[in-house]
Amino acid sequence: MSSSGPIPPSPPPSRVPLKALLALFGSTIVFACLDTTAKAVSYHLPVIEVSWFRYFINLVMAAVVLNPISSPGAWRFRRPGLQIVRSLLLTAMTLANFSALHYLQVAEVTSIGFLSPMVITLLSVLFLHETIGIRRVVAILAGFSGVLLITQPGFGTFHPAMLLALASMLSGAIYTLVTRHLATRVDPGSLVISLAAVPSLLLVPPLLVVWQTPSSPLVWGMLIFMGAAGGFGHFLVMTAHRFASAAALAPYGYIQLVWTVISGYLVFADVPSVWTIAGAGVVIASGLYLLHRERVVHAQALAAAAGPVSRSALT
Repeated sequence: MSSSGPIPPSPPPSRVPLKALLALFGSTIVFACLDTTAKAVSYHLPVIEVSWFRYFINLVMAAVVLNPISSPGAWRFRRPGLQIVRSLLLTAMTLANFSALHYLQVAEVTSIGFLSPMVITLLSVLFLHETIGIRRVVAILAGFSGVLLITQPGFGTFHPAMLLALASMLSGAIYTLVTRHLATRVDPGSLVISLAAVPSLLLVPPLLVVWQTPSSPLVWGMLIFMGAAGGFGHFLVMTAHRFASAAALAPYGYIQLVWTVISGYLVFADVPSVWTIAGAGVVIASGLYLLHRERVVHAQALAAAAGPVSRSALT
């Protein structure tokens, strides 16, 4: 007999298709190279100029691919206020991130950034009134303790730039929440265009003050690579999410730390400290447990929703 209630959605598959993994792993390599390049370029040009080039080149690429003829929807900006707020958040994240990279190892900045899923969960409780259990609260606290191991406030190894890395992580977490809100309400192409256009315009006034002409073809090449890598990296992420859910892909994103350690060593001879490795391990373990608990809670909610359906099917 037919059910009297709605059929609940099936849970996301636990196995991730190989093509999704390849795209995601490719994005982690690209973003690691992007951060390493940004750190290298920051020794030649002001951070504002580096950030502007990163978004302006991305805008040029996006405008070619998503031109008004082939993708007219990308140029219809619905929810303009929230789109601008989203772009401002990413601009703040980039400026803080590139500034932190100038002083810190790439692995340190990346490890602090891994706290983002825990902050997103906490912000969801504060602003979206979601509820979390004691286990997820403990996972969030453990993640913060891992960041304390990395930053070691009050000890000689603490660098003020670590506050910039934390600010970048916080801006990125809020940016993610705003993106989730807009994702189903706005044309995806519009999100791409606005994300590149707003920083490109916003950073022009300070850019005119600090402008320095790139000194060599190598510096020009690194700037162009950054813009291309930013766009290509996000393309790979979107490709991965076409074939697997965000929850299924999330644990594999932590592989980016491996690439940042390798690139940092090859380019700058940076070797992460024992405290950085230990703190990163705590943050990653906490993030993985948090993802596990969210899957368990999701499965329990599906089972509860399926209960009335199953009973009605028997009557």
